[in-house]
Amino acid sequence: MSKTGRQIGDEGEEIASAYLESKGWLILDRNYYFEKAEVDIVAYDHKQIIFVEVKLRSGTYFGRPEDYVTPQKESLVKKAAEAWVYERKMETALVRFDVIAIVQNDKEAPDITHFEDAFR
Repeated sequence: MSKTGRQIGDEGEEIASAYLESKGWLILDRNYYFEKAEVDIVAYDHKQIIFVEVKLRSGTYFGRPEDYVTPQKESLVKKAAEAWVYERKMETALVRFDVIAIVQNDKEAPDITHFEDAFR
């Protein structure tokens, strides 16, 4: 039985969260929704708040995972990020937008590429 999109997303977010925590980052929130906009992971690296878009693919035949972060997706992530900081009265906090691209097949450890400051 194949996995649903949500299950694949959850798997990618688990891998990405563990990766970020291994760097000493704090995970502040996951799957934050505002209207139709979503942020996969909200993290803190002890300097700034980082909003992370996670893309997981089982291979690269149809392109790299990061290729699926479209301008429309960036816009939705930014919208959710604005709402997240507004709700917490943190509008003056330093923020950054990262992308974590993961290629994961069942035979090998995940190949994780972290794009810091991927979009503004």
